[in-house]
Amino acid sequence: MLNPFPGMNPYLEHPELWHQVHNRLIVGIADAIAEQVAPKYFVSIEQRIYQSFDDPQSLVGIADVGVKQDVWISKQSDLAAGAVGVLLKPQQVQVEMPWEVKESYLEVREVVTKELITVIEVLSPTNKRMGEGRSFYETKRIKILTSMTNLVEIDLLRSGKSMMIQGAPLSQYRILVSRSSGRPKADLFAFDLQEEIPDFPVPLRGEMPEPIVSLQSILNETYRRGRLGLLIDYSADLVPKLSEGDRVWMQEILS
Repeated sequence: MLNPFPGMNPYLEHPELWHQVHNRLIVGIADAIAEQVAPKYFVSIEQRIYQSFDDPQSLVGIADVGVKQDVWISKQSDLAAGAVGVLLKPQQVQVEMPWEVKESYLEVREVVTKELITVIEVLSPTNKRMGEGRSFYETKRIKILTSMTNLVEIDLLRSGKSMMIQGAPLSQYRILVSRSSGRPKADLFAFDLQEEIPDFPVPLRGEMPEPIVSLQSILNETYRRGRLGLLIDYSADLVPKLSEGDRVWMQEILS
């Protein structure tokens, strides 16, 4: 089963599906560059874990809002004669519970020194909405941008608030390549739904050529090998909604 779209498939952005897409893309990118950077560098898949209250599905229990209050009558033999303890029946409520967030990313390190050279991030919905997930990622992003570590930031999500990039044009998707030696300047690959995902370089250090990543090929292979088309209802409405031009274009492809 092949990805029906020439570029990004907007149905893959659904929160219930994105975690699978994200994890498979991380592995695909790692496999694509590992051989290109060896033997001087190695690529590792890392994971950050934190607690968050941002997920609306983290509420447990069902609110019993339709129950009429009555009383619990508790006769207690050790009370004075005729005394009755009266308690109001409690109402069932929801308790907001933290949930554990796991986000994978890539690190390129030097083999001999183990020095961190480049971080490659594929943004998740939690990174693009206000809350712990965004704050956690923004803190890490600032730390990278003020260090000697290169950053590649891949945003394949139309929803949410984009990361701060001065001078960035309006686009539905984008890939940021920030070389530590060139900051504050960086390279931005901005593209929209009807365009193919552009190839991008992975910055290293020194004279070694930068490996090139064909993210479009990796996405298409992810779609095929993961049989992700079996999980998609192409008759469902997309969130956020497409523009009229994108909607017509998409319907022509799916038909």
